[in-house]
Amino acid sequence: MQNPDRSATMITVSDRSAEGTREDLSGPLGARLLEEAGWEVEGVVVPDDRDAIAGAILAAVDGGAALVVTTGGTGLGPRDVTPEATGPLLDRPIPGIAERLRAIVADRLPASMLSRGLAGLRGRTLVVNLAGSPGAVQDGMPVILSVAAHVADQVRGGDHT
Repeated sequence: MQNPDRSATMITVSDRSAEGTREDLSGPLGARLLEEAGWEVEGVVVPDDRDAIAGAILAAVDGGAALVVTTGGTGLGPRDVTPEATGPLLDRPIPGIAERLRAIVADRLPASMLSRGLAGLRGRTLVVNLAGSPGAVQDGMPVILSVAAHVADQVRGGDHT
């Protein structure tokens, strides 16, 4: 990893994509948007399983990622457990990011308010949950990118500029 302040892991949470029965569109889109913004990205696909999701997040954090973005598993379905896997891992919740992610499309897509995605810090790593659709990634990534570099700088002792 060339620049630890610009290292990211994009985790897709999907039973079908993990099984290979559905093409993952959200994860590659998120990775491409991160790369276009100058981030070095690793992509991971895991099933809708708390242990698998938590394990992927912890592996990314332990691997030195400054940013971890998940896509999928934030809704109300019985297998949607990404927030339950993410929440216990966060040392410092950052609710403003998750609130903004829900609010940016709520007027045109009211169902976005049903996303239970979380955001916060695990050590020095920003972890953000996005809903599992290309649209959610397309709409949400600019929000994440607007603060991710600043967060990476702040947690490493940077000034409040």
